[in-house]
Amino acid sequence: MASSETSSTTYPRLVTAGDSAIVIELGSEIDPNVNNQIYSLVKTLEMADIEAIRELVPTYRSLLVNYDPLVSGFAEMNERLMDLVDFSKDRAGTEPEQARIVELPVVYGGDDGPDLDSLAEHASLSVQEVIDIHSGIDYRVYMIGFAPGFPYLGGLDKRIAMPRLKTPRVSVPAGSVGIAESQTGVYPNASPGGWQLIGRTPAKLFDVSSKSPSMITPGSKVRFVPVKSRDR
Repeated sequence: MASSETSSTTYPRLVTAGDSAIVIELGSEIDPNVNNQIYSLVKTLEMADIEAIRELVPTYRSLLVNYDPLVSGFAEMNERLMDLVDFSKDRAGTEPEQARIVELPVVYGGDDGPDLDSLAEHASLSVQEVIDIHSGIDYRVYMIGFAPGFPYLGGLDKRIAMPRLKTPRVSVPAGSVGIAESQTGVYPNASPGGWQLIGRTPAKLFDVSSKSPSMITPGSKVRFVPVKSRDR
């Protein structure tokens, strides 16, 4: 979208997505306040217990609402959602009082982080400086996506931002910690991927047999803790 369009767009905005879904957009940027509003809206819709709604899929700045068009028509659903968006926006706080922090032990570099050296060179930093910077802050979990349990983490220091690989890997090991542009994240399972891999954690991020399959949830925070061995 061109910047002129973005600057003239007003939010919230509801956009059709096929014949059985509506996207609720609350902003155009990666912003913690907008993200807070998204998850406040999720809670509002869950509490409203609307019969027609089948699934809610939150992202950084928007919420996809899948609904049954045989239960509720588009016009009715659109009007109901807009009322709840306005209600939720008035009630949304700017930041949770105390976000849950998930600590992940990470072995940086070597076979566990094959792109660490090239990232350090790209950033004109030493490998240890990259490790210190990456593990030096707590990252906000903006959303879970791409693969079950994959956390998109915001707050990466711009000094260690790096583009995705030009050619994605066919298989990235489970637990790999990566960087792509201004984000960092963790692959919960082995899968293809194009993020720059700087380390790996032994923590199991996604367990389908668990009552709460995803170890990391939106709105929480992740802290990377450097360790020497994945056995620790």
